[in-house]
Amino acid sequence: MPSANPRTALLLIDIQQGMFGPDEICHEPERLLANASALLERARATRVPVFHVQHCEEGGPLAPSTAAWQIHPQVAPRDGEPVIQKWACSSFYNTDLDQRLRVAGVGRLVIAGLQSDFCIDTACRVAQTLGYAVTLAGDAHSTMDNGVLAAEQIIRHHNRVLSGIVEKVAPAAEIAF
Repeated sequence: MPSANPRTALLLIDIQQGMFGPDEICHEPERLLANASALLERARATRVPVFHVQHCEEGGPLAPSTAAWQIHPQVAPRDGEPVIQKWACSSFYNTDLDQRLRVAGVGRLVIAGLQSDFCIDTACRVAQTLGYAVTLAGDAHSTMDNGVLAAEQIIRHHNRVLSGIVEKVAPAAEIAF
């Protein structure tokens, strides 16, 4: 059941330098960055809280303090925008994200970022079960080919599956704050 609190926040997940090359390049990176950046600009312009999530891996490609770990400059946090560091697929697991959202009075989330089949899917499902009304920006998340499916298929599949779980899946340009 969605929260009765109508305040919306933008949740940008794992839009980090390492996902844009040279080792891993997400599908249609320009589209992802343009749409996530547009959401971010609209959220800031309307004073909607923005939360950034940053994936961490000990000794992996997204090891803290490495160049790949940094949030992409096109969507970089401003002073006062929280950055939640996570060590698992879920933005909520062993983090204070839920607590911060509740303190901020947030009941609705707009979600964008990486990777569609891991952290985006998990964030949508967990947020919904925690009572948040979730809108997934259907053209502002991405992933990579996985050896079984092409990234484009994975994105389309998750938009379809998650449309039956979250409040809605919509193009970024149609999401109002």
